[in-house]
Amino acid sequence: MSALTLTDVRRCFASTVAVDGVSLELGAHELLALVGPSGCGKSTLLRLVAGLHHVDSGSISIAGTVVDDGRVAVAPERRQVGLVFQEHALFPHLTVAKNVAFGLRKMTPAATRARVTESLELVGLAAHAGRYPHELSGGERQRVALARALAPRPALMLLDEPFASLDPNLRSQIRADVVDILHAEGTPGVFVTHDQAEALAVGDRIAVMRAGAVEQLATPEAVFHTPANRFVAAFMGEASFLDNTDLAALGAAPLDAATAMLRPDDITFVERPDGAAEVVHAEFRGSVWCYTLRLPSGTTVRSTRSHLRNTAVGARVTPELVPGHVPVPISS
Repeated sequence: MSALTLTDVRRCFASTVAVDGVSLELGAHELLALVGPSGCGKSTLLRLVAGLHHVDSGSISIAGTVVDDGRVAVAPERRQVGLVFQEHALFPHLTVAKNVAFGLRKMTPAATRARVTESLELVGLAAHAGRYPHELSGGERQRVALARALAPRPALMLLDEPFASLDPNLRSQIRADVVDILHAEGTPGVFVTHDQAEALAVGDRIAVMRAGAVEQLATPEAVFHTPANRFVAAFMGEASFLDNTDLAALGAAPLDAATAMLRPDDITFVERPDGAAEVVHAEFRGSVWCYTLRLPSGTTVRSTRSHLRNTAVGARVTPELVPGHVPVPISS
């Protein structure tokens, strides 16, 4: 049984189409990353699943039960979903344990205590049960929010930009921990983010959205290396778009397609005084340098190389494909 099924879901706000005919299925233990630029409809879609908005047409099913079909909508608290937002939304006057227990009011006191302890142990905060939110770090508050959402054993977890307020190093660690916890619990989830790297790291599959529609739904590897179109290619990472003349300058065979895509790690170069290309920009990124090369046609491409191989701006070079890397035909 699918954890979540969306069938031709549509939602408008006045004359604005926020979600435009989205259909997808989420597997029983799958994490789906919803990614796209601001205003693409990803958070609206999440709120439709949560029941915070209602569909204009189409249907939403959670664990095989229709929860919204445009005529009847199940209340949010009856959808068996856990919600985690950027703001944490913890009750400041309640301890960590009481925050986690908030959604367990139908359980006996003994069962509630046991589940609270289990949930806090899961997120590594059992020793913090008696503290209050203001006594916790941002990462700890986010873990409490996750424990609270997991405590009722939801059929589906929904996370909307949950780590956006954390600093980069902490964000990466908490993100990895959350993914591990959801997998350990066997809880499927939908994870909304505008961060491409985060989507690639979190999702078993990724849905790339634009203007309310899903442009591509595939594994992270497929979305990055074989994007469905130019928008997906450019949004999911740095990309150079070349015609056959430019490919010839890299020593690549011509393609039937009008345009091909290459990522910076697909291209390398050799410094030569008679090289046909020129280094016009160099950006140090720590472990690598990212160089911008101007080809004979005037087209520019990016190339990443080890930080140990520093090339001066203005140098003449001969660009070439990294062995085993091939141009990807791309549609408009």
